[in-house]
Amino acid sequence: MIKWPKKVKRHGKVLAKIYRSTGRRGYRVGWQPAGGRRQMKSFATYGGTKGALQFAEAVVKEIATGSDTARLTSKQARAALAIFDALDAFHRKTGRAISALQAVTEYLDAARKLGEQHTLSAAVTGFLANAATVRRVTVSTAAEEFLAACAAKTHAPEGKRPQLSRTYAYMTGHFLRRFTNTFSGYAVCDLTRDNLDLFLGALAKLSPKTRNHYRATLKMFLGWAVKKDYLSVTHRLLDAPAMKPEPLTAGDTDYYRPAELRLMLDHADDELRPIIALCGLAGLRLQESLRLTWEDVFRRRGHVDITPAKSKTRSRRLVEIVPALAERLRPWHQRTGPLWSQSVDRYMERSIELRESLGIPTRRNGLRHAFCTYHYALHKGNEHYTAQQAGNSPAMIHAHYKGLATEEEAKEWFAVCPPDAAQNIVSLPLAAGGAA
Repeated sequence: MIKWPKKVKRHGKVLAKIYRSTGRRGYRVGWQPAGGRRQMKSFATYGGTKGALQFAEAVVKEIATGSDTARLTSKQARAALAIFDALDAFHRKTGRAISALQAVTEYLDAARKLGEQHTLSAAVTGFLANAATVRRVTVSTAAEEFLAACAAKTHAPEGKRPQLSRTYAYMTGHFLRRFTNTFSGYAVCDLTRDNLDLFLGALAKLSPKTRNHYRATLKMFLGWAVKKDYLSVTHRLLDAPAMKPEPLTAGDTDYYRPAELRLMLDHADDELRPIIALCGLAGLRLQESLRLTWEDVFRRRGHVDITPAKSKTRSRRLVEIVPALAERLRPWHQRTGPLWSQSVDRYMERSIELRESLGIPTRRNGLRHAFCTYHYALHKGNEHYTAQQAGNSPAMIHAHYKGLATEEEAKEWFAVCPPDAAQNIVSLPLAAGGAA
């Protein structure tokens, strides 16, 4: 006869007890796992394969051997099995094996960081909506795509100025293709700082200014590649030592002399003469003067109206028409339409032919340099006034044009009127507020 409660022992130690329910047939097993709270489980029968005794003996064995399974309730055991099923399904679908411990600890760490206001699922969804996946594209393919985008910006509707000049787009292509020829087989995302150092180091025979142009082109290209997801936003390629711009030493500013300007104006044909006069006597950049219409020249009395569409800096400025320039432009006072209808290259060819026929050497940007030099000297070193007229900065004027000419030479430059109007040019007034 069984004495209740039935004690189930292991190695002489009671590890579980079986209780018979009073008033009805049934049995309960009670046990306490090591380090856990007391557990109870009910059974309909005492003996047999699903009886209380068999279960109690199994629990006692697990407790004695140190197994933690006995600590789980039925609900916890079912949850554990469901977790393992989910991890197994994840492994089959993605090929990634994650342990239950890893899944739980990573989830709890993320939940702790998110706090109570955000769920992990919402955080992941937001991250994926903003995270970029870098695509593997070769340097040469990406470069041609970049240059095609640049070329598209050289076109504009009739009467509008394009975002980029064709000359700028051409030079950008020249610089970038030299780089792509060196690393054509590389993916953009595989470029390293050593690659950039190697490339720029091979340009040692070029001038510092030209190497800086290469650096600027590479910087633009890499920035574009980040936006296209061809390069990680954290690439740090610009930290390459060779990418640091080199300081430039200001060279000697070369410019035309008054006698040379007079020769060019007196012997130029009617197409070249207005351009030469505007560059030399109003300080316009060549590209600015070639974009002008006669309406721009005569729209504002006594001033050339450089609109944002015509200005290099895309900002409006009014340039004073000095008396000698007014006399030089007088024959075209009723003219309309563009000042120049041919290409920039054609202007360069014809101006070189003119200078060679007169024995005048070519001086790069010599007309604009002469204007800034003589205007600065004429107005007693008022760099702000000269900068305003030339569309430049006072610092640039002061750095490049100070002390290059005397006031007498400046007066001679701005008095290059046509032979039949020489008697009308007496002197040029100082700008308001200029130094006395």
